[in-house]
Amino acid sequence: MIVVEFLVVLGAIFLGARLGGIAIGFAGGLGVLVLALLGVTPGEMPFDVISIIMSVIAAIAAMQVAGGMDYLVNLAERILRSRPRYLTFLAPVVTYAMTVMAGTGHTAFSTMPVITEVAKESNLRPARPLSIAVVASQMAITASPISAAVVFFASLLEEQAGVTYIDLLAVAIPSTFLATMATAAIMTAIDRVRGTTALDTHPEYRRRLAAGQVALRGPQQRELRPGARLSVLVFVVGLVLVMGYATAISENVGLITDPVLGRDQAIIAIMLGIAAVIVLLCRVPTADVLAASTFKSGMSAAICVLGVAWLGTTFVAAHEELIMATAGDLLARSPWTLAIILFFAAALLYSQAATTRALMPTALAIGVAPAAAVAAFPAVSALFVLPTYPTLLAAVEIDDTGTTQIGKAVFNHPFLVPGAINIAIAVLLGFGFAALRGI
Repeated sequence: MIVVEFLVVLGAIFLGARLGGIAIGFAGGLGVLVLALLGVTPGEMPFDVISIIMSVIAAIAAMQVAGGMDYLVNLAERILRSRPRYLTFLAPVVTYAMTVMAGTGHTAFSTMPVITEVAKESNLRPARPLSIAVVASQMAITASPISAAVVFFASLLEEQAGVTYIDLLAVAIPSTFLATMATAAIMTAIDRVRGTTALDTHPEYRRRLAAGQVALRGPQQRELRPGARLSVLVFVVGLVLVMGYATAISENVGLITDPVLGRDQAIIAIMLGIAAVIVLLCRVPTADVLAASTFKSGMSAAICVLGVAWLGTTFVAAHEELIMATAGDLLARSPWTLAIILFFAAALLYSQAATTRALMPTALAIGVAPAAAVAAFPAVSALFVLPTYPTLLAAVEIDDTGTTQIGKAVFNHPFLVPGAINIAIAVLLGFGFAALRGI
C-alpha cells in the first residue's frame, strides 16, 4: 500500500509542477484528499509556517507600496554598475542580501532586469550571473532570520537538541554565503576555459541582435515615493527586533526566562506591527498592498506551502516507523546522506519551508546528530532542479539575448550545475562551522 500512496504523492507533485504557480498548492491538497480516501489519516497542517510567511509578506508588500523596494533596486543597480566586470559575483551578493533581509526569494524578480542589462552592456553572457543570482536567492532562505524554514527549524532544534536560533544562523549564514561566492568563482573559471564568457560569441545572441530583438535600456533610476527610505528603515528595525527577541527567549541565553510571546508569535506580531507602522508613517493605501506583486507572489507561495507541506507530512507521518527503521541505520552511519534526501525532497516539494516541515522532525527523531542536521539544512534549497520555479522562469523570460534557455531534455538548463555545486559546498562548510560552533 505504501507504494500506491507514494505514487499518489508523486502524482500530485508532478501535476502541480505541470500546472505551475499556485496550482502546486492545489495539487497538494488534492493529494491529501486522495490519501484520505485510501485510509491515510491527514498529517498536521503547517499553520505555523504559513502564518509566518503571510505576516512577513504583509510587511514586505507594505514596504513595496511605500517605495522601499524601488529604493533597494536603485541601490542594487548602483552596486552592480559600479563594478560590471565582477557582475557574476555582485549579482548573487545582491539577491542573497535582499532575500536574507526579506525572508523570501521573490525579491530577486526586481533585480533580474538590472542584472541582464548590466551583463549586455559589459558583453557578458547574462545566463551566468542570472543563474547564480537565482540560486543565491534560494540558498539565502536558509540564512534569513525571518524565513519560515529557519524559524521552524530553529524552534525544532532548540526543543529537541538544545541548539539555539543564533547557533543555526551562525552556521547557515557563512556556509551559504561562502558557498555562493565559491560557486561564482568556479563557474567563472569554467566559462573562461570553455571560452563562453563573452556575450558576442553566442550564435543565438548574434541572430537576435541582427533581427533587432535585443534592446539596451541603459541606467535607470526609479522615482521614489517620499516614504521609501523610511519604510526600509522601519522594516530593518523589525528584522533586528525579531533577531533580538528570538535570541533573548532562548533557554541557553536566558535573558527572558518566561516569555509572554513564543518565537513564532513574536515574529508574526512584529511583522504585522511593522506593516502597520509603515502604513501609518508612509501613508500607504491599504488597498494597494493587496495589489502589490510581492503580496500576490507571497500569498501564492503560502498556498503552495500549505498544500505540499501538508501532503508531505501526511505521507511521512503515516509511515514514520517504517522510515525510521529503514533510514535510521544509514543516517546514523553516514549523516551526510541527509543532505541528499533533503535535496531530492526539496526538488519535489518546491519549498524550503515545506521540506523542512515534512522531513526535519523525523530526521532528528531517527537520531541524526544536530550538527549533521544543521550542516545539511542548505540542501532544502534545491528548488532549481526542475526548471519550473517562478524565479527560474522569470530569468529565462527576462534574458532577451537567448543565452538563458531551458533545453529539450528538461534538466538541461543553466541553473542545475551551479545550484548543485552551491549546495554541496554549503553542506561541507556547514559541517566545519557546526564543529567550530560546538554543535
